[in-house]
Amino acid sequence: MKRHVTFSFLRIVALIILLSGAVASLNFMFIAGRNQKSLLLIVLFTGWVLSPFTTLFIADMIFKRWLTLTRKILYFLSMFITFGSLISYSGALDSTNTKTAFKFLVVPLISLLLILIFLIVALRSRRLSINRSDTN
Repeated sequence: MKRHVTFSFLRIVALIILLSGAVASLNFMFIAGRNQKSLLLIVLFTGWVLSPFTTLFIADMIFKRWLTLTRKILYFLSMFITFGSLISYSGALDSTNTKTAFKFLVVPLISLLLILIFLIVALRSRRLSINRSDTN
């Protein structure tokens, strides 16, 4: 029972961090683009910046019935991507030669690539475990 409560707590914490990170990331984006006049560009950037958070949330819904280890890794990946995004968007890693929009283009791309790698590994490990259980 205690293990289930701990796992549920981890999931709740990860989802709260994910939601808070999405809101904070949008805040950083809107501050950085406060002089932007193009509504289309703002909408496109909003979708792009939110895409890793949305993907992780959807993955949480899909992986609800998968192995506990897979879901734990997903929750830690969610927290890692959220904190990494916030550190990057805050300007802590900025160099003098890069444009402000650069980090809002690259960070979601790197995040989505990490999520894709996780999904590929998770699907392969699930297939392997299903194949092993079929042969026994």
